[in-house]
Amino acid sequence: MICYQLTVSKILMYAVPGSTPEDATPEVTANFTFMVPKKEISMVPDMGKWKRSQAYADYMGFILTLNEALKGKKLTCEYKVSETVEKLLDLLGTLDRWINETPPVDQPSRFGNKAYRTWYAKLDQEAEALVAAVLPADRQAAAPEIAVYLKESVGNSTRIDYGTGHEAAFAAFLCCLCKVGALRVDDQLAIVFKVFNRYLHVMRKLQRTYRMEPAGSQGVWGLDDFQFLPFIWGSSQFIDHPTLEPRHFIDERVVNEHHQDYMFLECIKFINEMKTGPFAEHSNQLWNISAVPTWSKVNQGLIRMYKAECLEKFPVIQHFKFGSLLSIQPAKP
Repeated sequence: MICYQLTVSKILMYAVPGSTPEDATPEVTANFTFMVPKKEISMVPDMGKWKRSQAYADYMGFILTLNEALKGKKLTCEYKVSETVEKLLDLLGTLDRWINETPPVDQPSRFGNKAYRTWYAKLDQEAEALVAAVLPADRQAAAPEIAVYLKESVGNSTRIDYGTGHEAAFAAFLCCLCKVGALRVDDQLAIVFKVFNRYLHVMRKLQRTYRMEPAGSQGVWGLDDFQFLPFIWGSSQFIDHPTLEPRHFIDERVVNEHHQDYMFLECIKFINEMKTGPFAEHSNQLWNISAVPTWSKVNQGLIRMYKAECLEKFPVIQHFKFGSLLSIQPAKP
């Protein structure tokens, strides 16, 4: 974990503890050459290349730095909202509006409504312009590279499915915005509580509206059909909470009372709305997690599980794309 944290301080312009936002400078200089990301992991043996890559170190460092920043914080706490964060919320608002403008079509199949492809085509066409509107004037050249991660983050238009690989693409999108200096060290809370949370709401709306299939779902043996990161970051929010323990999240009264403050409970609320039957049956992994004694142990366990079940699984990582900002090159020592 320490090596990831150091990677972040060096590479993601997240300063080391005790330093100020001004100390954290983006690694991308004016003459930096951007490139359109492409797939690099085509066979199972390539997975070693991914785990040794700069992209893996940067990505994991980004996730863990935010995890640390969120400890004990509520969604409703006070934090800085920068101009870039506001622009990202506008971008997500546009995606949300397009869903309203693209109603599902009548079709024989209950799942995978084909109207999603119409919605996705609009994003495919507009993604670069949407990203350019978020970037500072001197970083416009990064738009084609970063836009790829945005397009990858909303599901697959052929299969009309969505899963943790798409969620990872959105985290990669945010990570790239940090690397070019569009997002700064003092945006940490807003990145998760404002931007990522808004992204989750848009993804849930997509999943509901177009009845998207879960990509690579493990059914009752998976943590969740669609998401993973909000469980990691959401469990961090609960660390050292005076009264709410892991056993409480399966209590519907607790969920209804506190979901506006805690990401983890928002996820449980969504599961309860989407699934029927006993919680222990439709969400067995989460049911087991509710027996863990402390949130700190839940958080550590979820990070280990995320690496094993998402980042180290070939069916997920074969779709990940690598460019100049998230590079397949071996991590710098």
